[in-house]
Amino acid sequence: MKNEYILEVKNIIKDFPGVRALDNVDFKVKKGEIHCLVGENGAGKSTLMNVVSGVYPKGTYEGEVVFKGKVANYRSTKDSEVDGLAIIHQELTLSPYLSIYENLFLGHMKTKFGIIDWDKCLQESYPLLKRVGLHEKPQTIVSKMSVGKQQLVEIARAISLNAELLIFDEPTSSLNDDESQKLLSLLKEFKSSGITCIMISHKLDEVLSVADSITILRDGQSIETIDCTSEKVTEARIIKGMVGRELKNMFPKKEPKIGDVVFEVKNWSVYHPDYHTMKIVDDASFFIKKGEIVSFCGPMGAGRTELMMSIFGNSYGYGATGEVFLNGEKVNLSTPKKAIETGVGYVSEDRKNLGLILIQDVKTNISNSSLPKLSKRGIVNKDLITQKAEELRKALNIKTPSIYQIVRNLSGGNQQKVVLSRCLLASPDIFIVDEPTRGIDVGAKFEIYSILNDMVKQGKSVIVVSSELVEAISMSDRIYVMNEGKIKGVIPRETATQEGIMKMALVD
Repeated sequence: MKNEYILEVKNIIKDFPGVRALDNVDFKVKKGEIHCLVGENGAGKSTLMNVVSGVYPKGTYEGEVVFKGKVANYRSTKDSEVDGLAIIHQELTLSPYLSIYENLFLGHMKTKFGIIDWDKCLQESYPLLKRVGLHEKPQTIVSKMSVGKQQLVEIARAISLNAELLIFDEPTSSLNDDESQKLLSLLKEFKSSGITCIMISHKLDEVLSVADSITILRDGQSIETIDCTSEKVTEARIIKGMVGRELKNMFPKKEPKIGDVVFEVKNWSVYHPDYHTMKIVDDASFFIKKGEIVSFCGPMGAGRTELMMSIFGNSYGYGATGEVFLNGEKVNLSTPKKAIETGVGYVSEDRKNLGLILIQDVKTNISNSSLPKLSKRGIVNKDLITQKAEELRKALNIKTPSIYQIVRNLSGGNQQKVVLSRCLLASPDIFIVDEPTRGIDVGAKFEIYSILNDMVKQGKSVIVVSSELVEAISMSDRIYVMNEGKIKGVIPRETATQEGIMKMALVD
């Protein structure tokens, strides 16, 4: 009988300094199915797929990877791509300054007599872009497009390699609801054309909408594989397998004690950093009260992140105008340093590039924004830094062998907790968090929601930028709705619905 499995992983063990990431993992994927891989942050999902695709070459792990009936001895992703296996990473790997079609064929350019045939590359890019539903011109520079469109370029590139197995690592983590649905539909189209797909995701509703099979990892071990075609599977069932217990409440209880207005922004406008006549934030005004959580929602490109970054020390844009008030007094937040000193903290949605120094350890990353508080007469108190970092590691349940672990070796969720720890140590009165739970499992989400609740109990105020409407409605006291750089309105928590938010955003 012909083998029904296109991929078999047998007894995989993978160690990093101080931690075993994979511990005798077994994993099988049938030909032509959509197989989802779920688990908490740090469970080993991305590590497993990096082993399978050759990111971690043969010899750096124990066990076997069998692809299309043959033991794989990949030394790099180049080997796996030649074999018909391609991975689309959570952090996009495109070259931002090249065009779409240059990125599509980067590493396997079409040549004629040893010379790159640019015309052929351009012509062959059109059907690839059509297949993934991207309507941009192939000559468009990648950095000028949204993250969602860049994601489609990554997928088109994988298709150009004639891949038989596509691995998607958190493909919808940076997408809004509409873009996510389009991508999930694309996976189903790939399945119908005979391409096998593996998807890592923390969004369990999306997993249940597309999965033929689901494998659960926990603490580096494979717990079980569920056949979704033969049994009814619920989110509760998956969560219990992921965390080892039932998680009855997705959101912690919130008992708001809201005071007076403490932070107010009036008539705030910002222009594009490169195109100085293009207004990105248009006359935005909002306020937040003491002990309040306020969310900003809207479609991708609405200007939410740009608004928050420009307020926090002019970190984004050109020619910002408007006024900011803290406790009724006008304040100057013209640099990140001044913003922090004034009592405003900011956690970026891009934790890898803007939130962390990946080559430094946990302790250093946590303390970076608070060195004046941790110094005496200009000399850093190393013992105090160690003490504070250890306290925050325990308080936020950061899974790391020690505070001396290099941050890039942590899972995405634990990296996010390090970023939050850094901001918490600075003790801001106004805490701005941009997509705080992006790419994070349900257990870690609950922990982060609890941290935000604890902050407002202490009288702090929290501003959340979120693309997850359920999250915004469940956590916030009020929701500001943005689109096209403008604040379209505000909705109190009691009357907020997903439909109401989107209607306010899209209808003039």
